[in-house]
Amino acid sequence: MKKKIVAIFTILIFTVSLASCGCKEQGSNIGLKLEIWGVNDDTDAYGKIFKDYTKINPKIKEVVYRKFSAETYKQELLEALASGKGPDIFMINSTWEPSFRNKIVPAPKEVISEKMYRDNFIDLVSDSFIVDGEIYATPLSADSLSLYYNKDLFAEAGIVNPPTDWNELISLIPKLTEIDSNGNILKSAIAMGTAYNINRSSDILSLLMLQEKTEMASEDGKRVSFSGSGGNDSAKTALDFYTDFARRGAYAYTWNPNLHWSLDAFAEGRVAMMLNYSWHMQTIRNKSPKLNFTVAPVPQITGYPKITFGNCYGYVVALNKKPVVVGADPSVVIKEESRIRETWKFLRYLTLGYIEKEESGKTTLTKIADLNSDPTNQYLEKTNSPAARKDLIENQKGIYELGVFAQQNLIAKSWKQINPEAIESIMGEMIDNVNRGRLSSSNAIKTAVARINQAIKK
Repeated sequence: MKKKIVAIFTILIFTVSLASCGCKEQGSNIGLKLEIWGVNDDTDAYGKIFKDYTKINPKIKEVVYRKFSAETYKQELLEALASGKGPDIFMINSTWEPSFRNKIVPAPKEVISEKMYRDNFIDLVSDSFIVDGEIYATPLSADSLSLYYNKDLFAEAGIVNPPTDWNELISLIPKLTEIDSNGNILKSAIAMGTAYNINRSSDILSLLMLQEKTEMASEDGKRVSFSGSGGNDSAKTALDFYTDFARRGAYAYTWNPNLHWSLDAFAEGRVAMMLNYSWHMQTIRNKSPKLNFTVAPVPQITGYPKITFGNCYGYVVALNKKPVVVGADPSVVIKEESRIRETWKFLRYLTLGYIEKEESGKTTLTKIADLNSDPTNQYLEKTNSPAARKDLIENQKGIYELGVFAQQNLIAKSWKQINPEAIESIMGEMIDNVNRGRLSSSNAIKTAVARINQAIKK
């Protein structure tokens, strides 16, 4: 009997100790605080969205956003993650996914299924952020290269409409290019052909390669090839076409390395066309408020599938992030799977517009039907950004200028880049080597491919 009493007493003490040692299982009210890091957007783009969600899901007590400079963001993010002081959620570019995969955790399949993701988002997003059936990031918007053109310069040259294919664009070059007796380009038809005075020159060359059906890299991005299918030397064709715009004596000659930075030259009215993303609409208007310009779809290769080059940022969930609890018992332990699930549920709401409802003891998932209440739509209207979701692209089609970028997102492509900074630098050198006659286009491509693959291995 004494032994039984001692045993019961021991069990009671052990149970009480467990209850007081800070090891309690979490209840229904977790009380998480989520910190999000990103670039470009101001806090007011998210304020109402965050408040609405804390009312919908009481397990999330607070959501805060920190804006970083695009120039320093990636380095600051990597340093914070390495020191264990990173955010719960952070933004990555579509080309960064391979290099961040070991720092992030994919969406639980019960929160976001692959079918839900592919049904809602454009192909660019699915191709960028789904790896072996796992969803690693989810975006609010996407962007793609489109054709900026100066309406006054077009009118002066008697050109009614922007070109729809590259042959048509080439035919406009003599009408839009002005060269003085000393060979100086006074006005250019389009900012193309060089590496270092053209904004996003590597993206423009990637666009041409993709339009030529070039196989850029393996699906995992671990090997770059720049090869054409069926023996077609498509990368060489694209590089030759691109650099001809800066080759003296070529029919397409209209640009050279001595001209202003492409954004400045366009804002100054010295170049009639350029290829760029939607966020530079405001850049140009800030530089030159009276410039009469607009945008059109990017030119295509006649008879080939329509393609433009796309770019997007997606939100990811940090791996092994210590959760911050607010307004709850500090002794509550948040399990890792609970943190991941609740954080991804928030991202599902933010980017896909789905909410959970409890009815008769069952949880149902419902998509927000009212656009005014849809968090993604609220964000797009605040930031004037092109949509990544198919249903919202349909809603944006009729919006002047923005609709061009939104519709272009439907045909946008990209490619996996494990070391995007090195790739951009090497592609720039590839272009410059051809511009300066150091290497033939074939040898420039071979050299670039070898250097990129070496950079990927490091």
